[in-house]
Amino acid sequence: MNRFKTLVLSIAFIATTSAFSQIEAPQPSPLAKLSQKVGLTDVEISYSRPGVKGRTIFGELEKWDALWRTGANATTKIKFSDDVKVNGMPVPAGEYTLFTIPGKEEWTVILNKNLTLWGTAGYNEAENVAKFQVKSNKLADLVETLTIDFTNFTNNTAQLYLKWEHTMIAFQIETNVADKIEKQIKTTLIDGPSAGSYASAAGYYLDNNKDLEQALKWMTIAVEKRPEAFWYVHKQAQILAKMGKTKEAIAAAEKSMQMAKESKDGDFGYVANNEKLIKELKAKK
Repeated sequence: MNRFKTLVLSIAFIATTSAFSQIEAPQPSPLAKLSQKVGLTDVEISYSRPGVKGRTIFGELEKWDALWRTGANATTKIKFSDDVKVNGMPVPAGEYTLFTIPGKEEWTVILNKNLTLWGTAGYNEAENVAKFQVKSNKLADLVETLTIDFTNFTNNTAQLYLKWEHTMIAFQIETNVADKIEKQIKTTLIDGPSAGSYASAAGYYLDNNKDLEQALKWMTIAVEKRPEAFWYVHKQAQILAKMGKTKEAIAAAEKSMQMAKESKDGDFGYVANNEKLIKELKAKK
């Protein structure tokens, strides 16, 4: 009987513990995620936001000239969708840990490759991708909660600032808008749509019984752009077949089949596909 009671109490304890482990409570330093477009580049920041709560922060809670995670809980992280310059230093696209070293007159800002750290333990300077100094500015009004945000936007730059207690620092993020726009101009206005885009549009029209004349025009452009693509020529043959142009369809299928046979990378099943199409077309004659 005693064993049975013990078992029942044990099960009840486990069930109660499991229930409590699923309860979510507010965090003293809540997590914030910030996403901002700078120029044409996406910049994302993830950090926990501690409060002053009547304490002296810099010089006491966060010692002068000591490495800081730049927030609470897990280390603060910053992510760039493209290569950028941070305070003039080149930084490749990717995600980095944002460390700082607060000083009375200036701070050191560090971007580090290690994303697994909780706090500063395990920090390795050899994993830094950027390290620079910025001026520390005194604020008249108290900033109760650590705040990281963006300001002073131009076409290709913005300033990232950090404010907490009576201190503010800021540094510039510069993006390469010119190269991205030139690439868009070349792709959109000079080169025009890719062969794949024309082929996809033609395939859609073919599969959905839309304007076959237009589908053939698009497929012809796709073939002109990629003359080695025997799978495009096969699609061209299918369009011609559906249009009732049997002779032209057979010729296109035979061309596609020969190209597939000569392909050094393999025919991807297109020899058989073309043989089947040719057989079907000849049977209709």
